[in-house]
Amino acid sequence: MNEGSGPGLDGASTETQPLEVVVVTGLSGAGKNSAGRVLEDLGWYVVDNLPPALLLPMVELGARGDVRRFAAVVDVRSRAFTSDLQEAIRLLSEAGHRPRVLYVHARDEVLVRRYESNRREHPLQGGGRLVDGITAERNLLTGIAGEADLWVDTSDLNVHQLRATIENAFAREGQTPPLTATVMSFGFKYGVPLDADLVVDARFLPNPHWIPELRPFTGKDPGVRDYVLGQEDAAEFLDRYTEVLRLLVPGYRREGKRYLTLAVGCTGGKHRSVAIAEEFARRLTADGIAAVARHRDLGRE
Repeated sequence: MNEGSGPGLDGASTETQPLEVVVVTGLSGAGKNSAGRVLEDLGWYVVDNLPPALLLPMVELGARGDVRRFAAVVDVRSRAFTSDLQEAIRLLSEAGHRPRVLYVHARDEVLVRRYESNRREHPLQGGGRLVDGITAERNLLTGIAGEADLWVDTSDLNVHQLRATIENAFAREGQTPPLTATVMSFGFKYGVPLDADLVVDARFLPNPHWIPELRPFTGKDPGVRDYVLGQEDAAEFLDRYTEVLRLLVPGYRREGKRYLTLAVGCTGGKHRSVAIAEEFARRLTADGIAAVARHRDLGRE
C-alpha cells in the first residue's frame, strides 16, 4: 500500500469525527492514480490499491487521529468488487462519514492506445485480447459507475487539464460547495460527451466557419464571441436556458447532487459551442455557482 502525504494516524485516540471521504475508482489506464496524486497534492490523505473491505477500518483509524480528508484509490480485484465497494460506501454513510465516488474513465480506443504505448497487459485480459479485458472491467464497474458522484472522462485530457478538473471539484479547504458546474463545449462530429448531465445544441446559430475572416479564430476570441452572441435568438436562448438551470439547480442540491456537467455542442466544437459555453459559465458564476468552462475539442481540427 502506498500512503500519500498528510497528517499522521493516531491509533491511541478513541474519539472519532466524521471525515470527508473520496473513493477514486474507474477503468484501468484511465488515470485513477493520477487523480489520487492530485488529491494528495491538495492535502488529502491518500491510500492506493485499498480493498473495499478495508475502507471503513482505514477511515475510522484516520478519524481517531488528525485526518479530516481521506481518499482511497480502489481497483477491480474480484467479481464481487461492485457489491463489496457499494457495501463499504453504505457502511461509511451509516457511520456518519461523507463518502463520494470519483469515477475515472476513457474511451476504449484511448485505453488500448495507452496500454500499447506502455506495453502492458490489462489486469483482466488473461489469455484474451486487450479489448476483452477492457470490456470485462467496464461491465464489472457498471453498478458503481451509475452511482458515482463525479465522472471524469480523461480521453481528451492532458495531465494539466485533469488536475484542473479535480482541483475545481475538491480544492475547497474542506468546504465543498453544494454544486460545482463544468460547462463543456464539444463537436458533435466527435461524439457527445458520456459524462454530460445536460446537452445543449448550438447548431441552430449561424456557423462562423463560413465567415472567412472568422474561420481561423475560436469562440474565445472577441470577434467570434460577439458574432455568435449577437445573432438573432442567441440572447433569448441564453436567457431562457439560464432560467431552466435556475429551476434545476435547487432540485439538484436537494437531491445531494454536487457536480453538474453541461455540454454545449456545435459541429466541430470550435466556434459556437465555445462562445456559448463561456457565456453559460459566466452566468452560472454570477449566480453563485462554482463554474468552469472546458473545451473538449478545441484545437482538434
